[in-house]
Amino acid sequence: MLVFQYLLFGILIIAIAILSVSFKKLSISGGVASVFVGLAVFAGGNFKGLAMLGAFFVLGTLATGWRKREKLPLRAISDRSNARNAGQVLANGCIAALAAILALVFSAYADTFRLMIAAALSAATADTLSSELGMIYGRRYYNILSFKKEKNGLDGVISIEGFLIGIVGSAIISIIYTGTLPEYRQTLLIIAAGTVGNVADSILGAAFERRHYLSNNQVNFLNSLIAALFMFICTLLFL
Repeated sequence: MLVFQYLLFGILIIAIAILSVSFKKLSISGGVASVFVGLAVFAGGNFKGLAMLGAFFVLGTLATGWRKREKLPLRAISDRSNARNAGQVLANGCIAALAAILALVFSAYADTFRLMIAAALSAATADTLSSELGMIYGRRYYNILSFKKEKNGLDGVISIEGFLIGIVGSAIISIIYTGTLPEYRQTLLIIAAGTVGNVADSILGAAFERRHYLSNNQVNFLNSLIAALFMFICTLLFL
């Protein structure tokens, strides 16, 4: 029965990737990468892992497409396509996939690694929602390092509205992980990890991406890595 369930969900992951490529939400390379990430997260994170990954993808896709024409002039030229390539998929998903693989290999510590999956996806969701929706609903925009007002859409520029939307994104991932009877410490830590990753993303954007020392994919990768490492430290201290 368990083998049948894994086979069924494996086929579902592949089918979703094919549909995403067909609707130009993913490039072909992005579709292949998404299958790898999806299978890994499902194998190590079980149904909750897949549900969190699915929530990130759906929320990110909706947020990216929301009032797209208004956001288009604010984007870098390289970031104006809806079809995400392999680099973009892996930048957001490879830390979750790696944590899932570690959960399989080191099964005695699976709970810790699964929390790290949640942390990585919490940060990726927070960053995507705060960036995409903050561009629309933010009222004032500030450089996260200097706190001086700056133009909407620049690397490292944040708004209070976008920051709060990011926390909501992290909370959604947290609710999926903890379920209907949430363990409050895990709930708060997943939200905190997502927020830490999101803030780190903005700091890296202002300090390094704007100066072209780091690419957007590298910043997104570090965002989820920092969140996962934050969760790892917190599990040692608080759980």
